[in-house]
Amino acid sequence: MRKPIIAGNWKMNKLAGEGARFLMDIREKLPDGERVDTVVCGPFIHLPLLTEAARDFPVAIGAQNMHYEDSGAYTGEVSPEMLKDILVDYVIIGHSERREYFNETDESVNQKTKAAFNHDLTPIVCVGETLEQRESNETFTFVEKQVKAALEGLNEEQLKQVVIAYEPIWAIGTGKTATSEEANDVCAHIRQVLKDTYSEEVSEAVRIQYGGSVKPANIEELLNMSDIDGALVGGASLEQDSFLKLVEAGANA
Repeated sequence: MRKPIIAGNWKMNKLAGEGARFLMDIREKLPDGERVDTVVCGPFIHLPLLTEAARDFPVAIGAQNMHYEDSGAYTGEVSPEMLKDILVDYVIIGHSERREYFNETDESVNQKTKAAFNHDLTPIVCVGETLEQRESNETFTFVEKQVKAALEGLNEEQLKQVVIAYEPIWAIGTGKTATSEEANDVCAHIRQVLKDTYSEEVSEAVRIQYGGSVKPANIEELLNMSDIDGALVGGASLEQDSFLKLVEAGANA
């Protein structure tokens, strides 16, 4: 049975001290780490404080992006080696906002995914379609292409550790949410792609999150679906009470 994973993506929000206080305030209220993996993905400049604040209780810290090279003349970038050096465990790769605003491509997503494994970071690989693609019945084809491109060249053990976040672009930050059935249909298709491309063992091991206006009111219904193993959460991860409710739902799934 796959352990649920709830990951908060703070995006460009919170000051460093606010982030550290957030973690300290929730530490006694978090469910047992044996039942759910809890991840908080903060801005780069917060990460040293967050990893220190998260020490010795069941929350992992993730970055929201990284470069695929270990070092070099890449002004303003942060390498996987740097993230591992400050005890980061996860990294979000290929979020639609990165693809849209910062010209990330399937190729760069694949390079970053490989680089994450080279430094013992767990990648949360984001895929998802636009509203136009959904209305044109292109969702399955487009998401399948993204998944295959992102995972190309990984070995079986690496594949089993990947977390895939299905985030329909039209539902991110809009208040719109795919129905639980719509979300599960795409997650089930992703799992079938993994089975057909790699193996049933890989497809059964990979955890697939849903993201897109996830909140306490809809998390339980989403987690009751056959192929949804957690959530990548934006706005609802910024408030302590709502984030704790999401994590508790994951622990009880």
